[in-house]
Amino acid sequence: MVDEQLKQDFANDIVLLKYIGINPVVVHGGGPQINSVMDQMGIRPRFVRGMRLTDERTMDVVEMVLGGKVNKSIVAQINMQGGRAVGLSGKDGGLILAKKHYIMHQEDENKPPEIIDPGLVGEVIRIDPDIINTLSGKGFIPVIAPVGSGESGETFNINADLVAGKIAAALSAGRLILLTDVDGVMSVSGKLVSSINSDTIDNMIREKQIVGGMIPKIEFALDALSNGVAKVQIINGKKRHALLLELFTHRGIGTEVTI
Repeated sequence: MVDEQLKQDFANDIVLLKYIGINPVVVHGGGPQINSVMDQMGIRPRFVRGMRLTDERTMDVVEMVLGGKVNKSIVAQINMQGGRAVGLSGKDGGLILAKKHYIMHQEDENKPPEIIDPGLVGEVIRIDPDIINTLSGKGFIPVIAPVGSGESGETFNINADLVAGKIAAALSAGRLILLTDVDGVMSVSGKLVSSINSDTIDNMIREKQIVGGMIPKIEFALDALSNGVAKVQIINGKKRHALLLELFTHRGIGTEVTI
């Protein structure tokens, strides 16, 4: 979402999917854009296991960038290509009920894990998909920023891949596609691994073939599959028309995750 040509290609792909009878739902992040604004404000971003540590000042930036700049940019792109997109956050229509998330982090397997408080980072308690179903049924394309509300009205920053997986499960989606900036899961030799399952995943994490932000992506993929999503793929969104290449070619272009 930082390259103008890729933005246009993505929007075109989404409009085409809607046109042929598939009901796409877009859940987006905005890490580079958030980092850019934080840098301008003199706030240093910090991450643990691919998750952003979020204090109140950072949360203000996250909500402003995700729910405003990034969300409306994607909505505008889809509408410019002939679609009918509507921007939402998890606060709209009670879509996402969240609670505070704690990160279990273990750098040394010989030491007990450390519990890290990441601040206003949330995990999903419940998804109410009514607003998505209503919009999709009327021909609209929902575009969702991964910000949710707590039971006391507090705002939480939630990992976009986590939200995508939970929404996919709530919709009993036929396909969850996670777009990232690499081709998928890579082997030690640097080749794309076309398919992985829970057994090979455990080994690859132990052997540090899967590291950093790819770990939560894989975990959220497995959770989605366990909760009714038919297929999950991780693909490189920096390739032009990556969605169409994944959906409408025999082999696809990324890594399929299976249980």
